[in-house]
This record gives sequence, C-alpha cells and structure tokens, in this order.
Amino acid sequence: MLDDFFTRAVIAGIGLALVAGPLGCFVVWRRMAYFGDTMAHSALLGVALAFMLEINLTASVFIVAALASLALLILQRQGALSTDALLGILSHSTLALGLVLVAFMSWIRIDLMGFLFGDVLSVSRLDIAVIYAGGALVLLVLAWLWRPLLAATVNTEIAEAEGLQPERARLAFMLLMAAIIAIAIKIVGILLITSLLIIPAATARRFADTPEAMALFAALAGAAAVLGGLFSSLHFDTPSGPSIVVAALVLFLLSLLRAPWRASPASSQAGGST
Repeated sequence: MLDDFFTRAVIAGIGLALVAGPLGCFVVWRRMAYFGDTMAHSALLGVALAFMLEINLTASVFIVAALASLALLILQRQGALSTDALLGILSHSTLALGLVLVAFMSWIRIDLMGFLFGDVLSVSRLDIAVIYAGGALVLLVLAWLWRPLLAATVNTEIAEAEGLQPERARLAFMLLMAAIIAIAIKIVGILLITSLLIIPAATARRFADTPEAMALFAALAGAAAVLGGLFSSLHFDTPSGPSIVVAALVLFLLSLLRAPWRASPASSQAGGST
C-alpha cells in the first residue's frame, strides 16, 4: 500500500494533523501565534546548517528551533524589550541568516520552494516512521504536561501557588513546538506550519465544550483538512501544502456559520497567558 506516493502523503499528513491539533489549541489559548511563526522561520536556518554540516535535517531544525526558544526566554527575563519585539527580531534574523547561508553554499542545489511550502507527495516510508514515532512522543509529553499547561494558561499565579511549575511547563511546550516544526517541515513547509497549528484549533473552538474536546476536534479538523487539501491538489493540480491550508481555511469559514449555542469552557477557561 505504501508504494503509492499519494497514500503515503495521506498517511503522513493525517499523522501530522493528529499531533498539530492539540498543540495548536495551546497556541490559540496562549495567543502564541507569532511565537509559532518565529519557530517556523528559524527552521530555514536549521535547514541551511543541516546541509552545511551534513547532519540530519530533522535534528538540525529541532536544535535551531529549540535554541531560538531558549534565546527568547533569556531575553524576556532581561526585560529590555517587549515579547513581540523580541519575537520579531528572532523571526526575521533567523530567516535571513538561513537565506544568507544558503546563498553562500553555491556548490549545493537546495530546493527552497520545497522547504518554504512543503512537498507532502515526496514523503518516504522513513518520513512516515519519523512522523508517527515523533508525534506519539510529542502527544505523550503533552498529555503529561496537560494539567500544568492548562492551569498556567488560565492563571499563572494560581498555577505557581499549586506547585505546578508553569515556567518549566512553558519551556517544555516550546520544545514540543520545536519538535512538531521539525517533523512538519517536509509536509507543509516553513511558511505554512503555523497555519496547520492555528486554523484547525480555531475551527474546533466553535464546537468544543471542554479543552480536551477542543484538542480532539482540532486533530479531526486537521485530518479533514489534509484529506480535503490532498484530494483537491490531485484534482486541480495545485501545490499540496498550500492546498491543505486552504482546505483548513474553508473548514474554519464553514464553522463560522454555526451559531454558538452556549459559551464554551474551552474558550473561557483557557485564554490568555503568553
């Protein structure tokens, strides 16, 4: 079955969506969309270093994204600049450094469009194994961190008073974001990773009664977007990664047609900390 490139793309895309959905809920709740963009942009520097040093691409992207997360935490504690300014500096600096390094490596042909927008149709069996093994690990860690992360999202002071160590949970969440970006880069690309995190979660928010239900609905919405995007790409001969994001957007717009019938705890309980 896996000899069919389209079947491999579907399996890989669904695997990524099942992980990105729950993580994306915390991105939405904690208003960290710009942080997600920063981590995604840093991925290009990881790609450039992987080719320059001849190391594993996924590992290189994860290391660079993790270092960018640590740099953000250190700079935040100094208090010299606001968080959004720091994110802007890190985002554009890492992206520019990656492009400059790629330009210097004239002896290597790098498909920048593939890395920027992804190429899910080229995934291999090894890529699928990495997605599902890495995704399972990310979900296990997220389940372990669920209570402290959710408590810190609602109120950091209360979480600290309860001994839940919200700062440690926040750092772990940033590392999980780095991991999912490293896993997702080949499927939806650097510029579209944040979309797959945010749009399904925003769609699920219209239907969920609890944070846990929102995480489940976000995973299902992401999987539906993958299926819709890939089949649309096959039918209309459009780029696969952007087609997945467009399908996610269509689902979100359709969700807006639903009149909210009650206030959702998923929206009211989790919604504010960065």
